[in-house]
Amino acid sequence: MRPIPPTCIGRFAPSPTGALHFGSLVAAVGSLLDARARGGRWLLRIEDVDTPRAVPGAADRIIATLAGLGFEWDGEIVWQSQRSEAYRAALDSLIASGFAYPCACTRRELADAPLARDGSRRYPGTCRTGLAAGRGARAWRVRAEGLIRFDDLVQGPQSIDLAADAGDYVVLRADGLFAYQLAVVVDDLAAGVTHIVRGADLLDSTARQIHLQGLLGAPTPTYAHLPLATNAAGEKLSKQTLARAIDDTPAPLALLAALRFLGQAPPAGLELAPLARVWAWAHAHWSIEAVPRCRQAVAQGFF
Repeated sequence: MRPIPPTCIGRFAPSPTGALHFGSLVAAVGSLLDARARGGRWLLRIEDVDTPRAVPGAADRIIATLAGLGFEWDGEIVWQSQRSEAYRAALDSLIASGFAYPCACTRRELADAPLARDGSRRYPGTCRTGLAAGRGARAWRVRAEGLIRFDDLVQGPQSIDLAADAGDYVVLRADGLFAYQLAVVVDDLAAGVTHIVRGADLLDSTARQIHLQGLLGAPTPTYAHLPLATNAAGEKLSKQTLARAIDDTPAPLALLAALRFLGQAPPAGLELAPLARVWAWAHAHWSIEAVPRCRQAVAQGFF
């Protein structure tokens, strides 16, 4: 008798560009608790497909920090840097189906192209009908077409005109690296991910990912985009904005801060409780409905 697969598979997928900060902790907490509340599995993936941006030792530090905070993931950790063959197979499929096409445009040419009517720099479609004589492919793009609709569990109903919003998007970069949009869709499909809970900074990427899922014959997961943690200036917490490493904060206090940021209401006194008790309360009381419906919020004390 075959084992019954879990009805929910969630995941946390940090990029190893620095130490784990409060914004990443919020995404980790939300994704773990939501998956467990649905009786599901929770996976850990290191998104190091953009190898030039990866900081040596950062991935190991992130993994150690998560373990020290009491996170427990299911199965082996997946490393995007080891999955190039899977991404190549997906790209070949897109090319064979006519969904992807070669692009010869340089960064300078794209920067010098006229702005779209809304003032954005969407790809102008220069190579959509074929490469100009004497030009070779530098990157590969997917034809962006259609209206993408989905109901986000936190941010509500979303409707995106893919061509107007993003334009034809890159799936293989000019430097030979596979683009994030392709890698994340291939990885989620391979892992059977059903629920994606992550920061609202990635909400704008979701339409492209749903579009790719359709082209590759993949099911579309349920999405929930949590408020993005920012500093007082409204900047996303990151290495670039000098966000403080979360492992500088006692684990119970860090977890409680993330829960409060996510609209949960842990009782007074848990600050003095051991980490296991804080986790026990979080698992027993998690509510995705309580998460604030906003794109960003200031993370007091964590920048």
